[in-house]
Amino acid sequence: MPTIALVAAGARLGLSLGRIFGRQGFDVALIARSKDRLGELTEQLTAEGVKTAGFAADVTDRAALTAALHNAAERLGAIGVLHYSAPPAGNSEAVRNTGALDVTVDDLESQMESVCYGAITATRTVLPAMLTAGAGTLLYTTGASSVIPVPMFVGTGMAGAALRKWVLTLNGALADKGIYAGHVAIGAWIAGTPGIPDDAKPQHPDDLAHLYWELHATREPADRLISA
Repeated sequence: MPTIALVAAGARLGLSLGRIFGRQGFDVALIARSKDRLGELTEQLTAEGVKTAGFAADVTDRAALTAALHNAAERLGAIGVLHYSAPPAGNSEAVRNTGALDVTVDDLESQMESVCYGAITATRTVLPAMLTAGAGTLLYTTGASSVIPVPMFVGTGMAGAALRKWVLTLNGALADKGIYAGHVAIGAWIAGTPGIPDDAKPQHPDDLAHLYWELHATREPADRLISA
């Protein structure tokens, strides 16, 4: 069975990705900081008939993240698909209130560590096996602020933009090696997220997960913006 590794897996998009890829025959490796969350997600996917295992790691702990991905490959088999979607660093209120005049080097450093450096660490861990196999898919998710300037998400937008730029360049570098890299910027609320405004039209996470499956299957485009 092929294996998909979901880094920073959550109860909405992460769970749906595990469900959709699991239905297509993938084993699912869940990587998250919270052992309780891993237990809940693993139990739910297993109940749906998906072979799943959880591995605890914080994306800002590069050694732990690398070890978790190696352990996942040893237990479930070589990772053929990687999805990385780390949340912004810090509390949500601080993240929302960091405008262009407020960004400091320390603020940006923490966002880069979570959003960008963790993605590079995860990628460099799974990429050698993909290169040997001559096949693989690398998927990355950020918010829409990585593509469109959003005044209240400047720090996370800068980190996401750096990741996006690297992913697009990476896709070009891997195009002749059988490996596809794709970036998705989500600019819509995901159903089930706390605090959704009453006038919002949230996207169901299963619908989003189908989009990721299409990216994996068709291997294009390399960049996708999902607007509200």
